[in-house]
Amino acid sequence: MKKLLLMSATALLVSTGAFAQPTTIAPTTGTGHATTVQIEPEYRTRIRSYVTEHKIRPVETREKIVVGATVPREVELEPVPADWGPSLTKYRYVYSGERVMLVDPGTRTVVQEID
Repeated sequence: MKKLLLMSATALLVSTGAFAQPTTIAPTTGTGHATTVQIEPEYRTRIRSYVTEHKIRPVETREKIVVGATVPREVELEPVPADWGPSLTKYRYVYSGERVMLVDPGTRTVVQEID
């Protein structure tokens, strides 16, 4: 009986991808239906440098923009520069509260925060 429970638990973990360790920039689907994006540290540094060098002005909204939230229609989404990495160019971004938020332009859902 214990062996059957152990095998079942192992099969469940493997089928849910619990052992997956993303090492590249790639969209992944989490347990909620929102897409999250894994970004390597070197690209995070490039993104922060871009915002600093280009003196991007943060947007102000009534509600805090967080991962999984929908960005209000009145907030303009900026195109992602090519040097942020080819996997990110399909997204848009918004700079809010000293954080860069990657946004899926089709749903306007925040998929990742770059702190």
